[in-house]
Amino acid sequence: MYLCKLNKIVFNASDDLKATFIVLDTSIKNNVATSIAHIHIYNSPIIKTIYYAINIISIKAELFTIRCSLNQASCLANIKCIVIITNFIHIVKKIFNLSIYSYQIRTLAISKEIREFFKRKSHNSLEFWDCPSQDKWLLHNIVNKETKKFNLSPIFSCKSL
Repeated sequence: MYLCKLNKIVFNASDDLKATFIVLDTSIKNNVATSIAHIHIYNSPIIKTIYYAINIISIKAELFTIRCSLNQASCLANIKCIVIITNFIHIVKKIFNLSIYSYQIRTLAISKEIREFFKRKSHNSLEFWDCPSQDKWLLHNIVNKETKKFNLSPIFSCKSL
């Protein structure tokens, strides 16, 4: 595993490697954290997930999205490589931090997903790519815009602020 900077990379998965790319982002509006993940295989989007939570900070929402996306991608048939592209790379580094910190329970859940992925085949690989929002990379920009325009309609309007 390693961290690398994303510089206008187009997905070019080799023929002998079945790779999945997860592009994700989180946004908070009106106390609602919206996290969206797009999962791609060979430049084709196959899964789009939307998660939202009320009264939660973006870090927790991003960690939850990473966990769920890892779970979904690792369950796809014959996946050997998972690449997660996020603008929260500083949070990803916490997953591999062994010291005690406030989000450790969430990162331990992600570590469990990673362990399960590597248990299936020891030659599997996992990469995290940093894609800052200001880079305006096409696929991340799409996810970023979706998180910002998503509006949650309250089921019980009397309960919303």
